[in-house]
Amino acid sequence: MNESLKPKDPAEAVALFRAQVIGPLLCREYDSHGELAEALRELAAEPVRPPGYNVTRYFAVSTLERWYYAFRKGGIEALRPQGRASGYALMLDEAQRKLLLDIRREHPQVSTALILRTLERDGRLARGAVSEPTLRRLYAAHGLDRRTLAAGDRQPRRRWEAAAPNLLWHTDVCHGPALRVDGRAVPLRIHALLDDHSRYVVAIQACSTERESEMLALVVKAMRLHGAPDVIYADNGPTYVGEALATACGRLGVGLVHAKPYDPQARGKMERFWRTLREQCLDHLAGLGSLHDAQVRLIAYLDRHYHVTPHSSLLGKTPAEVYETGRREPLPDAMLSEALVVRGRRRVRRDGTVSIAGTDFEVKQGFLAGRTVTIGRSLLVPTDPPWLEHEDQRHVLERVEPTRRGRRRPAPRVRRGIDAVPFDPPGALLDEAAGRKGAQQ
Repeated sequence: MNESLKPKDPAEAVALFRAQVIGPLLCREYDSHGELAEALRELAAEPVRPPGYNVTRYFAVSTLERWYYAFRKGGIEALRPQGRASGYALMLDEAQRKLLLDIRREHPQVSTALILRTLERDGRLARGAVSEPTLRRLYAAHGLDRRTLAAGDRQPRRRWEAAAPNLLWHTDVCHGPALRVDGRAVPLRIHALLDDHSRYVVAIQACSTERESEMLALVVKAMRLHGAPDVIYADNGPTYVGEALATACGRLGVGLVHAKPYDPQARGKMERFWRTLREQCLDHLAGLGSLHDAQVRLIAYLDRHYHVTPHSSLLGKTPAEVYETGRREPLPDAMLSEALVVRGRRRVRRDGTVSIAGTDFEVKQGFLAGRTVTIGRSLLVPTDPPWLEHEDQRHVLERVEPTRRGRRRPAPRVRRGIDAVPFDPPGALLDEAAGRKGAQQ
């Protein structure tokens, strides 16, 4: 064997060193305790250099005596360092330790006294469970003391947060694992709106695409339940820079702000949520068979875990607790409907009908036949009929039922403007039922 003989672990190396130190005491028998005490004092005056040290040191008589009797009783194994609870704040469990460390990372400028006082008042920590000096030592052991943090952050980025819930919503899209629908892969795109102050997710939706219409629908869904924020903060992707979202926000008095290009730190809160969602939920959705299955799991994750779990940036409070302090009244459907009105110009046929998205509607005002008029429709409820606007009045149009003898005109291949408004009565009823159920919950 060419391998050298060496201690199997650091504990055995320490035991061997201690045995060498007390070696002169082991080679003789002592007739009295006074004789042993004299030998111990002589040995304590001798400098020794422990393994890994560059300088020598002295060991006290009491230490040498303890080693001597331990070796006499249990041999080399008795000289191994005894395991003991390590670290600081030993009365805290692992979850409390992690919470304290995460809060410090999120709020490096907050004092330990303020952290302790806040957590004790909120009931997150029992009073007296940990002292300020102990907490400072805990932070120092993890490189989270103020001096270390200041040295490692020469160019600090100013931290900003909305003053209250519902002042600012972040919005973004996350790519999830592909679904398996009828044997083929279908992409999964998660649209979400996150409240800046509370980190509460006001709306989330599983889709297969990332179009502006889907984000607009999500914004409307959130406002129906939580009211309107002051500002919506989005990136510069095509999902957020179109006219539809900007028009709806402008009509509702909501500012639409886009992040500066090439500044990912400005989107840090949203990116942090996506990382958490991916680790705890999205990574386990692979192979699902429908968007409905993905949506149900997303809602369950938010309601049962994310919203009710203490958040480090909230000083140990949960997103649900913080968000409840700033709830607003939901926007009425009348206001939302008016904000989502689309209009287009159409020529009324000689038979008093007009075509919208391939569907014929009857214009009862016969004097308008042959004239070009303005047609309006709301995106809020596609089942609601469109209307004709004339002289500051709205005249609701009725759908023309097709007859056997009648000739149906083909729908245009490319639909723009008001023709692009979907007309899906079953789908609208399903969305309405789902909205009512969500409001009741």
